[in-house]
Amino acid sequence: MTGNRHPIAFAALALLCSSLPVFAAATYTTFDPSGGVGTGTEPSSINDSGVVTGDYAYTDLQAHGFVRAADGTITTFDPTGASSTLPTSINAAGAIAGFYRDYSNGVHGFVRAADTTITAFDVPAASNGTYPESINRKGTIAGWYYDANYYGHGFVRAMDGTITTFDPAGARGTTAYTINSKGSIVGVYEDANGVHGFVRSADGTIATIDVPNAIATLPIAIDDAGTSTGNYDDSHYLVHGFVRNTDGTFTTFERPRASETMPWSINCKGKIAGYYTTGKNDNHGFARDASGVITTFDVPQSYRTQPESINDAGVITGKYRNRDSHAYIGFIRSP
Repeated sequence: MTGNRHPIAFAALALLCSSLPVFAAATYTTFDPSGGVGTGTEPSSINDSGVVTGDYAYTDLQAHGFVRAADGTITTFDPTGASSTLPTSINAAGAIAGFYRDYSNGVHGFVRAADTTITAFDVPAASNGTYPESINRKGTIAGWYYDANYYGHGFVRAMDGTITTFDPAGARGTTAYTINSKGSIVGVYEDANGVHGFVRSADGTIATIDVPNAIATLPIAIDDAGTSTGNYDDSHYLVHGFVRNTDGTFTTFERPRASETMPWSINCKGKIAGYYTTGKNDNHGFARDASGVITTFDVPQSYRTQPESINDAGVITGKYRNRDSHAYIGFIRSP
């Protein structure tokens, strides 16, 4: 996912610690679809074949979609009529989901099949934008849309194009982030009592997720076993990472001395990729394995490293910035 495009903002952080950092050797590949003349490259998702999708921009600041094959070949694309294109997720078959903005400033969803065919779609109830966030192995898409009053609601789009909308009980704003291969979706909703996480099963059953003693819980990703991860705010408005285990229990963690810890993606082995922020407002990457061991890392010569997605082989993609450039560049980290 590129940046923070969501209606509910993330807070700040510090506290607890699950393990000391472990530094491991890794190789890094960097890339920029603009050829070095753009204003930023933001990978959002990597599949198990090592294919990456995301967006990049030239000096006109209009984003365009890209697909980077495992051999490094980059293909760029835009749906017909798009002024900006923002892919958010790629599945094992190479199908990509995302959204684009048209020249009238409307926002629409799209799915790009492996054969490069692009299908645009809108949630029928959407008055102010359709935002797909995740596509699973079966081609089912989850995301959110805005109604006429700019309240967010969740949706699921089946492969045949059928769209189902949903909200947890009492919600006055819903954002769906990730769908796993079994059709379970995690996301965030706001009600009169604050911000909560949720998990929606394929049968439509919705359960609330609240980290104990948290004032806000924001699940971001879920694996095929049902383990989810995200961040939460404590009563001091400090932000910490968490794992919600399949039995419903929680494990909390953070990078020591971080001002913010942000889990962002989880693979089938329970390995989490994300980033943490120091007091200098510099972002650094981390990978946390299922046992709780945390490996921290930075792209060489960078001062800001922000992982976005991890595949089942533990390969991570994301963006970084070095001291010589204000533009983000894409990276792939192979363990």
